[in-house]
Amino acid sequence: MTFQEQFTYETRPVRVVFRPGAAVTATPEEAARLGLRRLLVVCGSRGESVARTVADALGDRCVGLHAEARMHVPVEDADRAVAAVRAAGADGCVAVGGGSAIGLGKAIALRTGLPLIAVPSTYSGSEMTPVWGLTEHGTKRTGRDPVVQPRSVVYDPRLTLSLPVPLTVTSGINALAHAVEALYAPDVSPLVTVMAEEGVRAMTEALPRLAADPGDLDARGRALYAAWLCGACLGTTTMGLHHKLCHVLGGTYGLPHAETHTVVLPHALAHNAPAAPQALTVLRRALGTDDVPRALWDLAARLGAPRSLAELGLAEADVAPAADRAAGEPYANPREVTAEGVRGVLLAAYEGGPPEHTQGSAP
Repeated sequence: MTFQEQFTYETRPVRVVFRPGAAVTATPEEAARLGLRRLLVVCGSRGESVARTVADALGDRCVGLHAEARMHVPVEDADRAVAAVRAAGADGCVAVGGGSAIGLGKAIALRTGLPLIAVPSTYSGSEMTPVWGLTEHGTKRTGRDPVVQPRSVVYDPRLTLSLPVPLTVTSGINALAHAVEALYAPDVSPLVTVMAEEGVRAMTEALPRLAADPGDLDARGRALYAAWLCGACLGTTTMGLHHKLCHVLGGTYGLPHAETHTVVLPHALAHNAPAAPQALTVLRRALGTDDVPRALWDLAARLGAPRSLAELGLAEADVAPAADRAAGEPYANPREVTAEGVRGVLLAAYEGGPPEHTQGSAP
C-alpha cells in the first residue's frame, strides 16, 4: 500500500490469555481480576461437559450452568438466558464453546450490560468482535455494540482437542472468511491487512495437519491463534456480501453456520475478486497461489468439507428468494450488489462446483 491512503483503526478493550490449560486455570483468575463474584456459565448442549469443568474451576463464583445455546441465537433463547441471569443474581457471564455459546453470552450482555468472559472451543472468532446477532421470525438481525465485546478471552488449545475433524475444518474456514472480507472492507487498515494475511496463512497451514492428526496440540494452538487474528479483523471492519449471504441462509433457512461459510466463501470471493485487487494480492501471497477462490475451494474439498448448499439442505427453489433477500438491504461491498449477481453466487454455491477464475475489472 501507499501511505497516501487514509484509514482509521480502533482498538478494542479486551484482554487475551492464551495457553494450554487456561480454561481451568485462567478463567477464575480473569473473574477475580474483573471483580466478578456471581457468574452464570452458558454453553450449548454439546459442550456441556467442558463447560462444567470451567464451572467447577470457578467454584463459589459460579451460580449456575445454562446449557441452552443454539445456532443463530433465537430471540426466545436470549429471553430465557436473561431470565436465568436475573434469577441467579449474576454479576457476569462466562460463555464456553463456539459461536452459538458466545453469541448467547453477547445477547445477555446486550440486554443486561453485564461483563462477559469468553472461553472459545472452536475457531468462530466471535469472541474478538462487538458484533451480536439475534434471530426472530426467520430473520437474523445483527448489530455492533461495545457492551457485547468480551472483557477477557481465554484461549486454551486443549479445549479444542475434542472438536471433531469435520467441524474443525468448517470452523477454520469460517475464520478464513472473516479475514477475507476484512481485506476488502471499506474500513480496512494496514494493521488489519497484516493480521488477515498472517491469520489466513496460519489457518491454512494448520487445518491439513489437524485433518491428518486431530490430536496435534501444536496445530490446535496455531489454528486458535489464526482464529484470534481473523476474528480481530472482523471485529474492526464492515462485513460484506459473504457474511450477509450467510446470515440470510442461517437465519431464514436454518443452514448450519460454519458449513455455510465454508461453501459460500470461494464463490463470494470469486464474485468480488475483480473489484478487490489489493485483497487478492495479499491472499495470493498468503496462500501461494494465483487463483485464490479455487485454492479455498480445493482446501475444503481436500479436507472433506461440504461443497454445496444442496448438501446442507437448501432447496433449489430457495435460491432466488434468498438472493433477493440478501440483495434487498444496502451494505458495503467492493462490487455493486445486485439481485442478479447475488443469484449467480448462490446458484454456484448451491451446485457446489469449482468457482470460476475471475480476472480484470468489475463491470
